[in-house]
Amino acid sequence: MKKSKQPIAIIGAGGFGREVVQLIKDINQVTSQWEVLGFIDDNPDLAGTAINDLPVLGGLDWLKDHPETQAILAVGSPQAKQAMVQQLAPYHLTYPNLIHPRAVIGDDLILGEGNIITAGVILTVNIRLGSHLSIHTNATIGHDSVVEDYGTILPNVSIAGNVTLHEGVLMGANATIIQQLDVAAGTVIGAGATVVRSIPEACTVVGTPAQPIR
Repeated sequence: MKKSKQPIAIIGAGGFGREVVQLIKDINQVTSQWEVLGFIDDNPDLAGTAINDLPVLGGLDWLKDHPETQAILAVGSPQAKQAMVQQLAPYHLTYPNLIHPRAVIGDDLILGEGNIITAGVILTVNIRLGSHLSIHTNATIGHDSVVEDYGTILPNVSIAGNVTLHEGVLMGANATIIQQLDVAAGTVIGAGATVVRSIPEACTVVGTPAQPIR
């Protein structure tokens, strides 16, 4: 008997939301698993519109009346993701992990919920990921690394082995962090930066080697 698809709503109707729809389509090409219902977005100008032929269903409150719908946060800002998860906590939603079929996943991965792992990502071995992470195209995470909740890792990031990114770290495109470093919660690592020492307090770092600017 043919298995029915699971309904899923995309929280965030921006560019990343459209990318997540494509990711789901790619997953469905391999295993017919998901039915995308549409987008959830609190922007009142989007209410009742359609984006790439999918409706904007409403704001976050729409999910309160549809508890059977699974949801995924297609949102870049770690702070925004955390705030939304806290706002939605009373609804007891289910957040699946979406892993692109062209991602490379090594052994002994520990995974939370609501993670988005896109095409070309490489996760080597003995990696621990939290929840509500966005790991974008061609990013690499090395052995024994830990990435805590709400982080965003943009395209072509390279994270070496034994690195810990604490909660809500954002790594810009093409940034690199060498092995055995620890990055404080809430840190922003600028695009193209090379991190060569641990970052003990939340700040924004840029350049090669990366230096704090605030």
